[in-house]
Amino acid sequence: MTIRSRRETVTFRHPFRMRGIDRLLPAGAYEVVTDEETIEGLTFAAYRRVATMITVPAEGAGGMMEMLSIGSVDLANAQAADASIAND
Repeated sequence: MTIRSRRETVTFRHPFRMRGIDRLLPAGAYEVVTDEETIEGLTFAAYRRVATMITVPAEGAGGMMEMLSIGSVDLANAQAADASIAND
């Protein structure tokens, strides 16, 4: 079984909360890593998501970062909520 990782940067224009993270995160750019594994037995290449992680500032540690496991739906919900906030 082969696993591949995709990295992308997502930007939040406003402070936000995400299910599974018990604190308010500041606005900014965040790296998101998605691990996917191959689905065996098909005649074409296909992958399924097995993990999604986001890199966030560590709580109480100046300049330190931590990678937290999140749900892809929770990420999409946080992005939608951020986009729906009216411009200041």
